Amino acid sequence: MHNKVVLITGVGSGFGIAADVTDRTQLQAAVARAVQEYGAVDVLVNNAGVMPLAYFADHARAADKWDRAIDINIKGVVNGITAVYDQMIEQGRGQVVNISSIYGNAGIAGSGVYSATKAAVTVLSDSLRIESKGKIKVTTVKPTGITGTNLASWIVNDTAIYGLVGQRSAEYTEHLTALMDGELPAALADDDSIQYWLIKPEDLADAVVHVIDQPWGISISDITVRASGEDYLY
Repeated sequence: MHNKVVLITGVGSGFGIAADVTDRTQLQAAVARAVQEYGAVDVLVNNAGVMPLAYFADHARAADKWDRAIDINIKGVVNGITAVYDQMIEQGRGQVVNISSIYGNAGIAGSGVYSATKAAVTVLSDSLRIESKGKIKVTTVKPTGITGTNLASWIVNDTAIYGLVGQRSAEYTEHLTALMDGELPAALADDDSIQYWLIKPEDLADAVVHVIDQPWGISISDITVRASGEDYLY
């Protein structure tokens, strides 16, 4: 499920609990548990999200997933922020990392609702950064395509992906087919190659850790994480 599971870590230890990000009381309880265990909350990463790509012509079969996407992608981020806000302000410092998407950069055919939810994440980040200046660092992370996340399971219309690859649709189809058949050329699968085609979850995680590892006085406010040889346009 893309709306559940909270991982709480401290120095040399950690634990996971199930929590629904659309339920603010569950996130408040998770934060209270973190404070109980570690005495503070230094960082929140709002990572839960779903991707119900569909055209507006698909509204009848997309409606339920669109509703869930709004609840998870927007309300979930709001719930996460508000769950840690008072604690971080009281501490005098903290960091919120919100996972947005390149889909949130523009209105894209086949991604109206999803793009709107990810644009909302960026706006929420910007507003929080302005309001909490000097007490909470805020970072918006925008990944492109990522393998191994199961986000594709939420796609309503498979052709909706082509709005983001545009004139590279033929190359994208070729590469995707090769990936699914286990025949992706070695250079496209090697993250040390300039032709690296699609980032993996660990690549995104490394970028998030890099953002968090900055000194408290340095804030990386916005970052896009992409593969050098990918087919995405934005």
